Amino acid sequence: MDAFFVSVELRSRPDLVGQPVVVGGTGRRGVVAAASYEARRFGVHSALPSAVARRRCPHAVFLPGNHELYSEVSRQVRTIFDGYTPLVEPLSLDEAFLDVTGVVNLFGPAPDIAARIRTDVRKQVELECSVGVAPNKFLAKLASVEAKPVARPDRIEPGPGVVVIEPGKERDFLDPLPVQRLWGVGPVTLDKLHVLGVDRVRDLAKIDSDALAASLGSNQADHLLALSVGADDRPVEAGREAKSIGHEETYGTDKYTHQQLRTELVRQADAVAGRLRAASLGARTLTLKIRFSGFHTITRSTTSSEPIDQPGEIIDVLGPLLEAIDPGPGVRLLGVSGSNLMPVHHQLTFDEISENAPEWGATSAAIDEIRDRFGSDAIGPASSVRGDGIRVVQKGSQQWGPDEA
Repeated sequence: MDAFFVSVELRSRPDLVGQPVVVGGTGRRGVVAAASYEARRFGVHSALPSAVARRRCPHAVFLPGNHELYSEVSRQVRTIFDGYTPLVEPLSLDEAFLDVTGVVNLFGPAPDIAARIRTDVRKQVELECSVGVAPNKFLAKLASVEAKPVARPDRIEPGPGVVVIEPGKERDFLDPLPVQRLWGVGPVTLDKLHVLGVDRVRDLAKIDSDALAASLGSNQADHLLALSVGADDRPVEAGREAKSIGHEETYGTDKYTHQQLRTELVRQADAVAGRLRAASLGARTLTLKIRFSGFHTITRSTTSSEPIDQPGEIIDVLGPLLEAIDPGPGVRLLGVSGSNLMPVHHQLTFDEISENAPEWGATSAAIDEIRDRFGSDAIGPASSVRGDGIRVVQKGSQQWGPDEA
């Protein structure tokens, strides 16, 4: 999708069309989630700190993200994809791989399917998307980038919308690209490649493989050499299951006490447990993540014999790990996540059968039903209540940092 979050916002804000618009965390610790092409002309891009974006483009309009809205629009786009092929592998809310090998007799060649999908998305969802068509996932991803508009300092160049890499033409497409376009080439690897004289993908073919392996390690060297000729045998994986479920928040001001952090742990445990139950899953491995004011980040994990989907159990497991951490330097981020996911089969123990034991399963079911009926802010932990109501933890609401409020 083209500038997805911004484009969704502009559907209801036509007065902002043509202006530099930025979606993301609006606070001083926020980051950019998406920028309109008008904003990109000034060097604003995703993952850029919001404070830097404001300096680069002071006249930009900054909007807080609405993850729930973007998720709903993403589901609408996904419905269009599913109408063409059952083999859809979503990468994020705004990107997916489609394998159309088995439906070309029904819908025509892959480039025609790409054009039809773009038309359907434009008509049904009122958004634009760019499509790459290629023999494998790696090349299709690169082609989709080439299909997008390009923001120059003095203008915005429209993209072709669809870029096709025909079988046998992989090298023609790849050779002139900067080597950092290959997956796995980060700043450290790029520096090592520059020392070897590798600037473009074509340069990899000239490098002695032993020298490349000596510099990068044999596994990474083999990986880059395969990508440099367009080799990628990974299938499109439809119906990929979540590997983890979690939430984390960056705070506008640092937190310095265990009591403050305990309150945040309770809120996040409640939210993560609710998402686990909604997916009919439990987590055997629970992880606590803390980032201090100086950006030093630590994680603490523990694994249980049985999957967990109740907030009280998450707090019981992670609470002691939190107490063992000194918050004195100031904590700017706290996160809770569950992994090693599996279905939950609740079985009462003798303690739970006793007359005074809390029935957490029934309690959680009642809470879930209340939220489904009256909204996520209808009920929550007592510690999450503030003067204006319950501080609700929404999925994805904090992924771009805190807003000014």
